[in-house]
Amino acid sequence: MALKLYVDRMSQPSRAVLIFCKANRIEFEEFRIDLAKRDHLRPEFKAINPLGKVPAIVDGRFKLFESHAILIYLVSAFPGVADHWYPADLHKRAKIHAVLDWHHSNLRLGAAPFALNTVLGPALGLPLDPKAAAEAERILASSLLKIERVWLQGNGKFLLGSGQPSIADLSLVCEIMQLEMLHEEDRKRVLGPHKKILQWIEDTRNALSPHFEDAHAILFKAKARLHKLPTAANYDTASSVKSMLISSKL
Repeated sequence: MALKLYVDRMSQPSRAVLIFCKANRIEFEEFRIDLAKRDHLRPEFKAINPLGKVPAIVDGRFKLFESHAILIYLVSAFPGVADHWYPADLHKRAKIHAVLDWHHSNLRLGAAPFALNTVLGPALGLPLDPKAAAEAERILASSLLKIERVWLQGNGKFLLGSGQPSIADLSLVCEIMQLEMLHEEDRKRVLGPHKKILQWIEDTRNALSPHFEDAHAILFKAKARLHKLPTAANYDTASSVKSMLISSKL
């Protein structure tokens, strides 16, 4: 019986789980849970995740939610997943857990509310809240600095000095990619000073291509609709992160 993924591709952690499965050739069946239509509140989905959040998975009779737990389960349950995703080495694995624990109490508390309270709220039936946006930006700015100063040190392209991405890289990069939805001036102010972050995102994209681009296509379509932009032909022309990285090297 194929693994079942319950996701909304507009959701950062949903994209992380999708990309991981595709990159590791894990067969799955995708079920869309449209957050804008409040599918996550329907009884049939709450039977899978009583918290009413995406992503969630069903593997046979086993149900699981929370993206970090799902990623760790997938590494362990499916043979053939490369060691760099979640190393067998206890010390390396513990450091990945440290990043993942930090993520939900820092980066996510900044990035998600900032996008929600500057651009995304009305699409979900919520008002924009400038005060909440300002507090979220403060947390986000601090989080981006910490990623650069603590976990993107050394010669490795990825977190913790690694030469290949881990589940922590995937989870955090998908979080930051939500900032593509911001107004241009907000995006440049928040991400522009962080050349290491921009390069890390691009390195992660390259390591996971074409699955990374495929999972984020819906984000760029939504961005075009929201800001009344022409629909871009591909990731390279759609991504503000990519264009910011190129500009930083000129």
